[in-house]
Amino acid sequence: MHKVVSHWHFRMLESSVTHYYRAIAKASLTLSCMHRLNLGSKSLKSPVPARFFAHKSRIYSTKSSMVQVSDVPHSSAAWEWFRSIGSPAWWVAPMVDQSELAFRELCRKHGSTAAYTPMLHARLFRDGHIYRKEMFTTCPGDRPLLAQFCANDPDILLAAARYVEDQVDGVDINLGCPQRIAKKGKYGAYLMDDIDLVERMVRKLADNLTVPVTVKIRRFPNIDDTVDYAKRLEAAGASLLAIHGRTREQKRAKEVLADWEVIKAVKAALTIPVLANGNIRDLADAYECMKYTGADGVLSAESLLEDPALYSQRRLQPGGAVTFLDGPRMAIEYVDQCRQHTTPWRMVKGHLFKLLGPWLSEYTDLRDELNIGKDVDLDRAVEMCNEIMARAEESGRDYPIPQISARKLAKMEEEAAKKAAIEEQEREADALKEIEHQGAEQRKGKEQNTMAMAK
Repeated sequence: MHKVVSHWHFRMLESSVTHYYRAIAKASLTLSCMHRLNLGSKSLKSPVPARFFAHKSRIYSTKSSMVQVSDVPHSSAAWEWFRSIGSPAWWVAPMVDQSELAFRELCRKHGSTAAYTPMLHARLFRDGHIYRKEMFTTCPGDRPLLAQFCANDPDILLAAARYVEDQVDGVDINLGCPQRIAKKGKYGAYLMDDIDLVERMVRKLADNLTVPVTVKIRRFPNIDDTVDYAKRLEAAGASLLAIHGRTREQKRAKEVLADWEVIKAVKAALTIPVLANGNIRDLADAYECMKYTGADGVLSAESLLEDPALYSQRRLQPGGAVTFLDGPRMAIEYVDQCRQHTTPWRMVKGHLFKLLGPWLSEYTDLRDELNIGKDVDLDRAVEMCNEIMARAEESGRDYPIPQISARKLAKMEEEAAKKAAIEEQEREADALKEIEHQGAEQRKGKEQNTMAMAK
């Protein structure tokens, strides 16, 4: 039985022969560059990466002494696409209410080479004009970009994706969200219990969109189960897979280390680009992760929120390490981006707490103002940042002295995160109720019209 190949895959597969020898040359250059970054011999098991030995629907692997044929007809097209967007290594991870346009642009300015949108609810995106307008914004410089959707219905997912497919480089399916809202809505990591449905969603997008479909997953407790899951998604049509090295039960990054061994196993098993997620605290970690796992790029979330310049090469230069004063400086730059790209205040507020957090643990008056102040706007946010730097200079210190104990601060942050999650869940529920109400009104109107015409 022949696999149906979408017109995007067919177009890219046709070009693979033309670019074959160019790919071989590029592989040699890639190997040379990786060697200079100390990513060489331990990551590649042959002088030329196995992924370059691709032609049409047959993929010849050099990962073992025996030549194997892999049933992944779009592998060559996936690599062609990945190279066409610059083979980006440094990714802004998808974050609810946090990886919006203003923050993406700030991160791109300081070293990030690609990004995801925040997680978009497919049903709300398909049916809600106001939701679409608020949650998806972009600009010409905002590329490469993947639009990430959560869903549990292939048709709804496709309908939502069609709104953005001409404005992004790919459409991603969120299969990794471990939060309560995902469990209630049956999406994200909770679809790991229904892989057949996940395969149908991937296949639906791969066969119908004009851009590639990508997936972001979490690992199973068992490596073999994780590898099998990843291979099934690849076979269904995924052109890129990002894997988080934690299970869906391991929700708190600060408490459990991500397992790079699982990521390494997934990378070795797939023939499409693989991105690694987890334990990326700084740029040195990013390089180490790529070296150890062989991944083609890394994602950062929490650490990037605290240091949007995490991927900047200056972080590895003498005197270039992140400092406490970088927080208010970055916050001012972020506000500048918000002036250019309209951003809901809840998102702005979240970023300000992340960037100014260490100082707010000392200057609790500013913390309280930001937390409950009704008159805080972008102008006041900049004033607060300048005030923090002025107080620091007056104190003769470039570091804060917390007036709140670490335990109390951790509890406050946990409560704030819980409150934000509940508010997000309530917004989602209210929006779905509104859509249902509108649908009921429309159906009622149609029935009345039908009855009137019948008379």
